[in-house]
Amino acid sequence: MVILRAVLCGCGAMAKGWLKAIAADRELQSAIRIVGLIDVNPEAARALAAEFEIEGAVVGSDLDAVLTETAPDILFDIVVPAARRDVVATALRHGCHVLSEKPMAASLEAARELIELARNAGRIHAIVQNRRFISGIRRIRRFIESGAIGDLTGIHCDFFIGAHFGGFREEMEHVLLLDMAIHTFDAARFIADKTPLAVYCHEENPQGSWYAHGAAATAIFELSDDVTFTYRGSWCAEGANTSWESEWRIIGTKGTLLWDGAEALSANRVAGSEGFFRPLVPVEVPEAADPLETHGHASVIADFVAAVRSGTKPETAGDDNFNSLAMVFAAIESARTRQRVTI
Repeated sequence: MVILRAVLCGCGAMAKGWLKAIAADRELQSAIRIVGLIDVNPEAARALAAEFEIEGAVVGSDLDAVLTETAPDILFDIVVPAARRDVVATALRHGCHVLSEKPMAASLEAARELIELARNAGRIHAIVQNRRFISGIRRIRRFIESGAIGDLTGIHCDFFIGAHFGGFREEMEHVLLLDMAIHTFDAARFIADKTPLAVYCHEENPQGSWYAHGAAATAIFELSDDVTFTYRGSWCAEGANTSWESEWRIIGTKGTLLWDGAEALSANRVAGSEGFFRPLVPVEVPEAADPLETHGHASVIADFVAAVRSGTKPETAGDDNFNSLAMVFAAIESARTRQRVTI
């Protein structure tokens, strides 16, 4: 099987997560060869190459020059959101397939442009929504599809973490909605298999926040088929962290599923038609249909690699991920205008 030549653009802390995922997966190790590393600070690129024992790779700060010299098949885009449009456009111009860190773009207009550029180039542009590739999310999607708790009516998520990153996040506008909430929004859209229609969102930066803007938000989304999705979140909530995956309550016409965002999934289904509170019976939540889809970062990279090789569409292709990004920007617009916003 032909090894895909890859250039990695952006050699900060996030890049280590990508390289660790590849290093931990034997099939990815044999499928990908890193031939170039690019960063505005070449020393960071050299340090990353040394840490992960990447030998013979071209290191530099000029994306055009490195792509010309290495002629890669794929580009891993791990730059800050403000730089994403130019990086992806340059890679597509060089004939690369591109896998980008989220968010897909800094605006919906830029996202539409990247979708069109990828289409015109005949190349894949996909987004790392790694948190939909975990066991809990895949199990819940399968469980909802089984009809075990009837028709879906509501998804409710809580995300409360006191995260001290330092760096660019603490200066971002709408930091929770744009940099983190998209994971939960995307996962909810995947689980529900519904179309987002509208949102009302309240955003705030609570007293004591160490972020410049928008560290907390509450949103109510209207999805197709009369499904409601609610999100309560904060990145400056000290004292009782939830899972990074949020805590979930998923309600159907015949029962409810609870997920703590980690290993605990439990579901109950109505088992009778009498009494003030109807009797319930527990329902088993089956394992994921394909364990290979539950390895987070490694699974989303593997899905991208398989799509490049086969010419098929990856699950997190840009034109699909646009729908999750649209949820984010509609929530931001709603918070700004204090109005319900259609998506």
